[in-house]
Amino acid sequence: MEHKNKMTKSLSLSLGAKSLGVSAALLLAAPAMATTTEQTQFFDAIAAHCGQAFEGKVTAGNSADSAFSGKRLVMHVRECSDSELKVPFHVGEDHSRTWVITKTDTGLRLKHDHRHQDGSEDKVTMYGGDTQDGGSAELQSFPVDAYSIDSFKQNGLTQSVTNVWHMGITESQFIYRLTRENRDFKVEFDLTKPVALPPTPWGHE
Repeated sequence: MEHKNKMTKSLSLSLGAKSLGVSAALLLAAPAMATTTEQTQFFDAIAAHCGQAFEGKVTAGNSADSAFSGKRLVMHVRECSDSELKVPFHVGEDHSRTWVITKTDTGLRLKHDHRHQDGSEDKVTMYGGDTQDGGSAELQSFPVDAYSIDSFKQNGLTQSVTNVWHMGITESQFIYRLTRENRDFKVEFDLTKPVALPPTPWGHE
């Protein structure tokens, strides 16, 4: 009986060691975190303002940006989860735009959710791109993705196929910027002065 117990104990230790070995191998094989530390810090910096709205102004642009001239510009960090942020961007009485920032398997993704007043989707919507590098805690860039390029081409927006969107955040300021050849559009928001919350964006509850 004593010999049997020793064998049982030896087998248990052996299986335990193998189990630990398998666990270690699984841990080594597991993918790295989807977002870098800098991207997580960037995401969290925006989320820290959840429930607040801020007014901004155009600080770079040209004639292509006339739709923003003389309009009150307000961003609202409206919906926040551990993996996604929804930030409506109100341009005067136009409540069609919502920025959607999502954590993915490869970093961060920015999409533009465009709706009509009745809540239906615009023919060009959910365009944007994914980060191509770690960026920093204060700045992330999103080069246009293949889905967006196809959508732009199908709708005659060929000038947009090289778009790169940028978002920046510090303790006092949030920046939304679009760059491409012959285009540099930028809006800067003052994070030190929350404003009254804007209406519900079109197509959202």
